[in-house]
Amino acid sequence: MSLESPDHPVAGSTPSHTPSPHDPLEREDRAEGSRRDRRRARRTARRARRRALPHWRRLVPTWRMTVGGLLSLLLLGIAAFVTLYLLVPVPDPNARAVARSTVYYYADGTTELARTGEVNRDPVAIGQIPPALRHAVVSAEDRSFYRNKGVDLKGMLRAAWRNLQGVAASGKGFQGGSTITQQYVKNLYLTQDQTITRKVKELFISLKVDQQQGKDDILAGYLNTSYFGRNAYGIQTAAHAYYGVDAAKLTLAQGAYLATLLQAPSAYDVRTGTPANRGKAVARWNYVLDGMVSMGFLRPAERASLTFPEPLDPQPTKGLSGQAGYLVGIVDDYLAGTGVLDTASLKAGGWKITTTFDKAKQDAFVAAVRSRLTSELDPRARPDSDTHVRVAGASIDPATGRIVAVYGGPDYASQPFNDATRQDNQVGSTFKPIDLAAGLEGDHTTQYGRRITTETLYDGDSGLSVTGGPTTYSPSNEDDVDYGDVTLRYAMMKSVNSVYAQEGVDVGLAEVRQTAVKLGIPDTVPGMDPANSSMTLGTATPSAIDLAAAYATFANHGQAITPWPVLRLERPGGSEVPRLPGHPTRTAVARGTADAVTDVLEDVVSPSGTGALALDLNRPAAGKTGTTDSNRSAWFAGYTPELATAVGLFREDPKTHAKLPLSGTAGLARI
Repeated sequence: MSLESPDHPVAGSTPSHTPSPHDPLEREDRAEGSRRDRRRARRTARRARRRALPHWRRLVPTWRMTVGGLLSLLLLGIAAFVTLYLLVPVPDPNARAVARSTVYYYADGTTELARTGEVNRDPVAIGQIPPALRHAVVSAEDRSFYRNKGVDLKGMLRAAWRNLQGVAASGKGFQGGSTITQQYVKNLYLTQDQTITRKVKELFISLKVDQQQGKDDILAGYLNTSYFGRNAYGIQTAAHAYYGVDAAKLTLAQGAYLATLLQAPSAYDVRTGTPANRGKAVARWNYVLDGMVSMGFLRPAERASLTFPEPLDPQPTKGLSGQAGYLVGIVDDYLAGTGVLDTASLKAGGWKITTTFDKAKQDAFVAAVRSRLTSELDPRARPDSDTHVRVAGASIDPATGRIVAVYGGPDYASQPFNDATRQDNQVGSTFKPIDLAAGLEGDHTTQYGRRITTETLYDGDSGLSVTGGPTTYSPSNEDDVDYGDVTLRYAMMKSVNSVYAQEGVDVGLAEVRQTAVKLGIPDTVPGMDPANSSMTLGTATPSAIDLAAAYATFANHGQAITPWPVLRLERPGGSEVPRLPGHPTRTAVARGTADAVTDVLEDVVSPSGTGALALDLNRPAAGKTGTTDSNRSAWFAGYTPELATAVGLFREDPKTHAKLPLSGTAGLARI
């Protein structure tokens, strides 16, 4: 038997395979292993480098971590969006779409003052709304309406940015960012609550509504549910309230004005708003029309030919006759102005509102006007003096700031303008206590260096030129009486113009203005320009409520409280009720200053003072009379510790609202 060399395989056996470095599979395995090793080495090197960094630097994420995190957030956001879109349903129209009354009560909480809130709505189809009106509304409220999918995220971000920059132009208002679809959804399905939950629901429901309804249906729904002011819900009732026609007959200019009202119905009503608000309304109207041109809805030539369409005067509102309408208006303006309730929520109804108005005092106020003035007027015998006579009045509790009574006019049903809140009648010499308070507050001196007190002497001759004022001014005293040297106390008793014209300039007109604002006169009131020397004698035009508030501050020893008319706000049914604002006091002037003014004003209500008639109260009181040039307005403002009241008397042309002289009114040579 022979042995074969292992180098020679046995015949018939399978030869073994030794891998060759040139084998393709081997090369691939080696390359893959090499790549893994290199990646592992790089990772190890990166970790080592990161561990070598300072601690604060290791807290900064790498670009890989950042990109990964952003991608994760994006995916989560998409998932959340899809989930919410599927989960948030389009609900049935909410209960606010059902008419309910709002009941207003006197301060006792049981005596009903007024009942409002029935929705005045007459829905119309899109075919009954002129195309020009539709285009005007789109221009005013949502210029991307026909392009967006129910929401406009770019517009919302742009509006937020512009509001933060504070560049919203006058007349345009702040940018809201909500589309017409979102506003329609809010009106019909949701609430007016400014919460994140409501806004999120609004967004997703709007997306679904845009998918389920056509643009014309959405626009018609929006116009039929929106509030236009004057208790008009929907475009049809608005067309009747402002122009006395059906919506289908509105002109282009009229439709643009109604579109303007959607942003601020009460403020932009040019027949009842202030001159400043009228300017804003007209500016907004122009903004709407210019937008129609830029969007291709209106030719420039036609735009240039349009003039502002004056609406009708407001028509009487049923159920608000007598003083009720004036009182309700004050309450509504307060709730809207303080942000407690927006106009749409308030007008939708369902609220129980207890006011601060005291029924006994309110009735006494009305009775006093009738017995002291109305009964003395004889328009037939004296048509040139006893016609168009109007009274503005308000009473405030000095200790709390509550408005307890108001006289806004003879009857809201026949005169739907609240004279107690208007700011266009000069208050004349009732401003002199403010001049005095400014002089007593701090360390002020006359032009001759004498410290100003209630006993400081001034030259009281009529027609003296004011020294040191910004403008030339030589006021005459009533009946041109020369008083010679008199104290500030005596000058207040006799209402000596020459004395207080100079005293106010000695104090500094800017300080007089500042004192007026601290006492309660709004800083927006016309006629308080320190650039005019005449400011000291009452060119300011505060409302009766404003003036009563300033005198209430004197009665409250210098502590001012902004007047307020709502004690309690409730909504039967258990729904959430917004919180009413507080009523903090603030020190307007020092107690010694306020009490010194009161002491002087008590002398005015004396047998030798201009307020002698107030002695009929048979109790201590303080006050001041005030008349203006040509007897175009007359005032008395006074107070006891428990009550401050201001009453203004004036005449005006019912069409132009120009002031008319009071000479001869009630048979008196002058008021």
